[in-house]
Amino acid sequence: MSRVRPPPRAMPLPSIPGRPGLLRLLRKRLRHLVKPGLALAGLIGVGLVGYAGVQVIGRGESFRERLLHATAQFGLRVQEVVLEGRQKTPEPLLRAALGVRTGDPILGFSLSAARARIETINWVQSATVERRLPGTIVVQLQERRPFAVWQLQGRFVLIDRTGDTVTDADVAAFANQVPLVVGPGAPAAAAALIDALAAYPVIMSRLQAAVRVGERRWNLRMNNGADVLLPEGAEAPALAKLMELQSTHALLDRPLQVVDLRLLDRLVVRPQPDKAESNCAIATQERGCRGDTKAGRKPT
Repeated sequence: MSRVRPPPRAMPLPSIPGRPGLLRLLRKRLRHLVKPGLALAGLIGVGLVGYAGVQVIGRGESFRERLLHATAQFGLRVQEVVLEGRQKTPEPLLRAALGVRTGDPILGFSLSAARARIETINWVQSATVERRLPGTIVVQLQERRPFAVWQLQGRFVLIDRTGDTVTDADVAAFANQVPLVVGPGAPAAAAALIDALAAYPVIMSRLQAAVRVGERRWNLRMNNGADVLLPEGAEAPALAKLMELQSTHALLDRPLQVVDLRLLDRLVVRPQPDKAESNCAIATQERGCRGDTKAGRKPT
């Protein structure tokens, strides 16, 4: 006879803890907001205290003026102005353009406005103005480099490589340091000519002035009184030819009034009026050489 197995016992169901109350849930959620709330309240408190302090300590009609005065009272004032890169720019003019003095609130002026004022000074090509807390202003200058003296209608000004005016004061101090260019349109075209002349120091050392003719080409006035007429737009090959003639025939040492190089396949020379003798022998290798002995004619 088979045994009858009893039915399996039912497993007890797990007990479910009771749900927390509404007050407990609310307290738990508010606990995460306590720290940010305290921080916000602290900031508001600091702001109110700062505002009250500015009103009490600061001086001025507006809140901004009171704030700047208050920051100066706490040490944020101009104690030193450092000028870097200044060589030729007049210091009084530079400081006036900067617009701040020792003791002024260092937060009280615009860096961009100060830079714009400084860059209106002719000697200044570009400038940067920095505020280094608590009390230092640093001005860094890049000055224009004198490139030539420009003469126009009896007035002399110093120009940079781009042809911009550097100064019209104390130009005589640069007379022996940079070339002299003359005439309308000379500043804009001077760089190309002077760069070409730099390859020929012998010619450059004898140059008295470069005269712009018709705003299209150059005459070179040499220190012996001769005018060297250069072709329009072909200064470099003409100067090479002039250097060759100087090396082989000492052309620039001769008593000439005009050396015309406007035609590259021929040389035209004109003696000085009191030296009316032909100089064709100096250019026997040139085709069509002829001496122009008509005195008094001005080169064009």
